[in-house]
Amino acid sequence: MQPGSVSATLEYLQSADRKPVTYLLAPPGGHTWETGYYAATPVTIRDGRGQADPPRLEREGFQLYSAPSAMASFGDRAEIERVYYREMEELARVVTGASRAIVFDHLVRRRDPGIPTPFGARDGQRPSTATRVHCDFTPASAQRRLAIETEAHGIPSVSRYAILNLWRSTRLPVLDAPLAVCDARTVQPGDLVAADIVYPTRTGEIFEVLYNPAHAWTYFHGMQFDEVLLFKQYDSRDGMPCFTPHAAFVHPDTPPGTPPRESIEIRCLLIYN
Repeated sequence: MQPGSVSATLEYLQSADRKPVTYLLAPPGGHTWETGYYAATPVTIRDGRGQADPPRLEREGFQLYSAPSAMASFGDRAEIERVYYREMEELARVVTGASRAIVFDHLVRRRDPGIPTPFGARDGQRPSTATRVHCDFTPASAQRRLAIETEAHGIPSVSRYAILNLWRSTRLPVLDAPLAVCDARTVQPGDLVAADIVYPTRTGEIFEVLYNPAHAWTYFHGMQFDEVLLFKQYDSRDGMPCFTPHAAFVHPDTPPGTPPRESIEIRCLLIYN
C-alpha cells in the first residue's frame, strides 16, 4: 500500500440482473426500501495530497481547488442561492473554460452518527453522508437536466455540455466520513448500472457501480473550508472523463470524538459554445 493510503470499505452493487430501485420515502405496497443487493467491499484509498502529479479534472475526472467563500454559514437557503451559487458558477467557469455555468441544485449534509444510509436521506430525515458507490447522472438523466435548464434559461442550442459536482466542508476540516472519488479512467462501461431513486415528488436515474479491482480511489485528507473538490458527473464530448463514482467512507484513523462531518455539494451544468 502506498504511503498516505488507507484500507477501508465502500458499498458496491453486487448484481446487474435487474434495475435497482431505492426509495427515499416510505415504499408503497410493502416494498423494501431498496431492491438491489449490496456489500461493503474492501478497497485501498490513497491520499491525493502531496502527489507529484496531482489529479486533474480533465484526466482522472476530479481535482482539488483552493476557493475561499464569503459564506459564513449554510443554514439559509436563500443566501446559498444568492451568494454561493454565484461563487460556484464562477469557479466552474474558471476551472473548466466553459462559456456558461448554471448551478441547478445543492444539498447540505451532516453525517448521522447512527446507522449509515446509502444516499443520506430517507423519509424526511436530514441528509446524511452517502455511503453507496454511485454517479449522480446517466446519459438519459443528464439529457433531461440539459433540456430543463436550456428551456428555463432560453438557450437555443448547445454544442457540448457537462455536469460537475463541487463539494466543500461547511465549517470544520473533514476528518469524519471523507469523500472518496474514483479515477474515471479505471471505470469500464460494464461497471455502471442504471438505477432509480424514488423521491417524494419525482424519480431520478443514477448509476450504481459494480466492483472492479481496477478502480483507483482517492480522497484528500483533512479538507479545509477554503478547499473545493470538483468532480465530473457527465460530459458529452467523446474522450473526456464522463462518470466519476464517489462515496463517503469510514476512515480508520478518525480520532474518537471527532464531530460529524458537515458538507455542501453543488451540481452545476456546464455549457461550451
